[in-house]
Amino acid sequence: MRIALTGGIGSGKSFVCRLLEERGIAIYDCDAAAKRLMRHDEALKERLMQLVGQDLYVDGRLDKARMARFMLQNEAHTAQVNAIVHPAVGDDFMASGYEWMECAILFESGFDRYVDRVVCVAAPQEVRIARVMARDNLPREKVLQWMEKQWPQEEVARRSHFVIVNDGKEPLNQQIDSLLAQLR
Repeated sequence: MRIALTGGIGSGKSFVCRLLEERGIAIYDCDAAAKRLMRHDEALKERLMQLVGQDLYVDGRLDKARMARFMLQNEAHTAQVNAIVHPAVGDDFMASGYEWMECAILFESGFDRYVDRVVCVAAPQEVRIARVMARDNLPREKVLQWMEKQWPQEEVARRSHFVIVNDGKEPLNQQIDSLLAQLR
């Protein structure tokens, strides 16, 4: 069985992943995989250069600022990049042997098609805002802008099979143990 862990910015996905890893569960990190593939997969790099320009890689290294400028020009550019990168990450996950993945944009990217069960990590909006402000040293307005770009937490939770509440009050270890028991 393949399982995805998802949730919005500041929900605590990474923390829940660490708790799962402490229980011996290896978790595929979609963000890290995308970065790795964009640095090292020659076919992927070639397709990105055809789309963005041959100057996207300088001395073999991805020009992140150039990529960001391209993607921020319009939503069509973002969709074009995602249409190249997302399938490569999905294929990499399927070939990886991992049973668990962490993916912040699981439903938006269509990655839910790669898994049998989805676990949403959820937290109250004010808790999420405070976490991101502290973690990334960002003003509240910037955090809200990031949150607005993501699907509403309620919709992600509704589409998920399980929800872990990471509000700082509900005991996480009990929720994770219960989740694992249900998945068995």
